[in-house]
Amino acid sequence: MNIISPNVWQRNPKTALCREGFGEGLVEEAKKNDKIVGLCCDLTDSTKMRQFADEFPKRFIEMGISEQNMIGVASGLALEGKIPVCASYAVFNPGRNWDQVRISVCYQNTNVKILGAHAGLSVGPDGATHQALEDIASLRAIPNITILAPCDCEETKKATIEMLKYKGPVYLRIPRETTPIITEKNTPFEIGKIQEFYRNDVPSPVGCNRGSVVIVATGPIIYEALLAAKVLAENDKENVIVLNCPTIKPLDEKNLLKFFASAKLVVTAEEHQVIGGLGGAIAELLSEKHPLPLIRIGVNDSFGESGTPEELAIKYGLTQQQIYKKIAGFIKNYSNYPN
Repeated sequence: MNIISPNVWQRNPKTALCREGFGEGLVEEAKKNDKIVGLCCDLTDSTKMRQFADEFPKRFIEMGISEQNMIGVASGLALEGKIPVCASYAVFNPGRNWDQVRISVCYQNTNVKILGAHAGLSVGPDGATHQALEDIASLRAIPNITILAPCDCEETKKATIEMLKYKGPVYLRIPRETTPIITEKNTPFEIGKIQEFYRNDVPSPVGCNRGSVVIVATGPIIYEALLAAKVLAENDKENVIVLNCPTIKPLDEKNLLKFFASAKLVVTAEEHQVIGGLGGAIAELLSEKHPLPLIRIGVNDSFGESGTPEELAIKYGLTQQQIYKKIAGFIKNYSNYPN
């Protein structure tokens, strides 16, 4: 079984909206479970909760522009046995209602699901005020919550279905723009587990333990990581492994450490601040359990700005060419790196 789609390696890969996967998954699971209810803050079309609202009008609540109140209502519904799904932009949800998420949802461990759409730099021209680059970091520190960042439309649908079956608070993070289709319908998905998306084993010279470059990526940026890995493998003859990490909390430490055991360099990639995001989580794991050189690729302690998503990806060093150059440059210049 191919775990990723051949579409990844096409010159002009097919793309789709992760939001569509959310809408489809929500409706599909809601048909099987009448406890699922939807809440939204005037963004039913943008978040693709419109499908649910049209299909189940009596199970949908339009909250208006009141993200804090939405979380309070959702927590009450959860305490009465419902499975509320709260949809808005990530910069507002959890950006504006973080206190309510912390106390009403996580402290009480209520079964509330939170969709943060339009996350990262993908909102482009909307600028820094609407670019959620700190949402993962702000939630990682709160007990009881699970954090998901799927890589494409298909994985978003699976993540949506699985989070609705999962007991406890869950945050689902998705971008605005269309992104390359990376996974297949039969690609497995499990909350709390990583997946190996790419491996290139280059024979090592006799007596030389080369080790691997292990790239851990979350969200749609894994597409850029895959392309960078292929160049590293083919041009630089490096052993490269790319891991998809759709669950950022709880981190799949056991399986990550298995890959790190034979690694000589770890790279993380995310469309988020490297402080407190996936890069921070992997840095914590490595420092405590298996010290290794680490490159963290993402936004480095700065706000976003207005521009097209493509322009912003270049500005913040998130393209496949920039990822490749950063890794190759490190390998060339790091004196203790085994050749």
